Amino acid sequence: MTNLSRRKFIFTTGAAAAASIVAHGCSSNTASNGGNAPSAAPVANVTSANAPKVETTKAKLGFIALTDSAPLIIAKEKGFFAKYGMTDVEVIKQKSWPVTRDNLKIGSAGDGIDGAHILSPMPYLMTINDKVPMYLLARLNTNGQAISVANRFKELQVNLQSKALKEAANKAKADKKSLKAGITFPGGTHDLWMRYWLAAGGINPDQDMVLEPVPPPQMVANMKVNTIDAFCVGEPWNAQLVSQKIGYSALVTGELWKDHPEKAFAMRQDWVDKNPNATQAILMAILEAQQWCDKAENKEEMCKICADRKYFNVAAADIVERAKGNIDYGDGRTEKEYPYRMKFWADNASYPYKSHDIWFLTEDIRWGYLPKDTKVKEIVDQVNKEDLWKKAAKALGVPDSQIPTSSSRGVETFFDGVKFDPEKPEEYLQSLKIKKV
Repeated sequence: MTNLSRRKFIFTTGAAAAASIVAHGCSSNTASNGGNAPSAAPVANVTSANAPKVETTKAKLGFIALTDSAPLIIAKEKGFFAKYGMTDVEVIKQKSWPVTRDNLKIGSAGDGIDGAHILSPMPYLMTINDKVPMYLLARLNTNGQAISVANRFKELQVNLQSKALKEAANKAKADKKSLKAGITFPGGTHDLWMRYWLAAGGINPDQDMVLEPVPPPQMVANMKVNTIDAFCVGEPWNAQLVSQKIGYSALVTGELWKDHPEKAFAMRQDWVDKNPNATQAILMAILEAQQWCDKAENKEEMCKICADRKYFNVAAADIVERAKGNIDYGDGRTEKEYPYRMKFWADNASYPYKSHDIWFLTEDIRWGYLPKDTKVKEIVDQVNKEDLWKKAAKALGVPDSQIPTSSSRGVETFFDGVKFDPEKPEEYLQSLKIKKV
């Protein structure tokens, strides 16, 4: 391990991830078992009466080993896909977000995938930059991520306020070094949470630090050998960092923005347009799985299923406590049944508010991932298919009280007092002091 250079150790592509010993080292010693997934008795063994007449029973869906992929895994393991006529859905593990992107670009016809558990900005980045039209069909969760730092920052009391890192970043620069933070995909949610947090503390993420893409399952291993000093990622990797006493969570992202949108479920536009009924069936299954995952009595089983080798390959104990909202930050702070826990269904967590996608695109413009003249509202209307979510929810029998009537959740307030009005994204962008645009 010591013979590896710092640069080589950080894996930014799926190909490197596949060959990594460290990729296994960060999880195999805590794996729950070596066999197949625990028996997950299907909730339904017969096709539901309200199942649409599907054009195909097959779909290939990707996921990354993160707790917020649970709705796809549970929809498969508990028989929800089959319940709505999608008897041949494959839920396929992806090594990194670039691999997810590349497999979506080629589609299942090219031995890739048709849809995926995905970072919410990615369908837009793919549609705009990669010229692969995507549809965002549902939000998979709110909250549930964290920014974690190495133990040596405990004495600086780095937490929700990032200001304490400024001195450390300046010292590193003076020594011709750099503080490095791991993010999972440029322009993705974890990159944007890290950038917002740093900038709020007066730290320019492009000048004062180095942000490196690292696949989620490799974050802990990279911090263990000091190739990164901090990271932003979803669970269970923050909890695993704490359990291995390598670092601690400065904050959970719900503290940055209460009930913030996080992962989404997206599919290739051509697949959806060709298979509208199959798309509805998949959405019905995922929405039902989200309801199932959000019930307190199902958390233990959810985590045991996801912990298996073919899914996360970690100990269920690394997943379950934070899934329940019990946060051990690793620096003495603890929270029980925290309101900033990951939500799959509660408080409209599943609904793909267009206002949230407007914020993601505005932030990607802020940091130079998208051109300043991007027609934000136009592209959001093209990619965000909230109408398909509503159609699936109504077919599923979701009460009207749980189906939002507006595309906007309204003005959002962040931890530093900054407000975002989705009707005036340009004003928000102009008000920000640190930005690339």
